[in-house]
Amino acid sequence: MAFYTGMCFFGLWDCYRIFSGPASDIQFSQKNMLPTKIHILGAPGSGVTSLGRELARDLSCTHFDTDDYHWFTDDALPYRRRRNPDHRRALLTQDLDAHSEGWVLSGALCGWGDAFIPRFDTVVYCWAPVEIRLARIQAREQARFGADRVGPGGDLHTVYEKFCAWAAAYDEPSDNIRSRDRELAWLKQLSCPTFKLETQGKMADLQTKIVHFLTFQANP
Repeated sequence: MAFYTGMCFFGLWDCYRIFSGPASDIQFSQKNMLPTKIHILGAPGSGVTSLGRELARDLSCTHFDTDDYHWFTDDALPYRRRRNPDHRRALLTQDLDAHSEGWVLSGALCGWGDAFIPRFDTVVYCWAPVEIRLARIQAREQARFGADRVGPGGDLHTVYEKFCAWAAAYDEPSDNIRSRDRELAWLKQLSCPTFKLETQGKMADLQTKIVHFLTFQANP
């Protein structure tokens, strides 16, 4: 297993070559050679879904998010009904098989989705401090549903408050599969290259770090 954190262990020149310069500097022909079955997971509010979406766009492949398989997404009130694990796996298997040329899968699937581990070329783990994550969650949910709905008295307020409390507890030691300790332990068990992205910055800069890491994997 290859495991790298933030910067790297390769030497100064390799660090410069991998992590300097924008992703746009990498030629299209090079991007076509990159690993394109990529799983991105991490702390709630760390930008996993947004990063997955933008990375898939940059690599010209399809983006999937595990929330769309975990939850019944057509409900008027979101995040109320979970699909059972067999249903999730069946739906995700169908979509990944239909896009065998490549994809980026964002979100958590530790446990229920372990059957998909052999499909991953690369796994990226994202983390950010809790105060940054909660601010992002607040901005995201208000933009998505409206401040009135997630605020006091709104029909989504209780769900929103519970989600924020759960997200805030992610870093605390816990037996919950969606905790930092458990996800890092899961990450260590993988045989594919893994990359920990725990630096702060603009989404484009984080995307660039991933693309340069993928480039190094394709051209060591």
